[in-house]
Amino acid sequence: MKRTEPKTIKEIIDRVLDDESIRDAARAQRISFLWPEIVGPGINRHTIRRYVSGGIFHVYIDSAPLKNELQFHRSRLVEQLNRAAGAEVITDITFH
Repeated sequence: MKRTEPKTIKEIIDRVLDDESIRDAARAQRISFLWPEIVGPGINRHTIRRYVSGGIFHVYIDSAPLKNELQFHRSRLVEQLNRAAGAEVITDITFH
């Protein structure tokens, strides 16, 4: 067996994430993880479920007035989430 030089954990993770599909999935998970940080605990308290599918971030809210208010801030939320994720992961948000 050929002996190789030791690699850092960062090098190993970068090598695994070089596969674009894995990197995209990790970024989508990051968007869901960042939601509470972007909107704060008050809005997050009303969030039931959230996920990314096909570049659309789906957020389930249990309050109709809050859902209506968030509709007005969609473009700003998309921009903030993408900036926090470090890439353009989502193009729109759908509130359910």
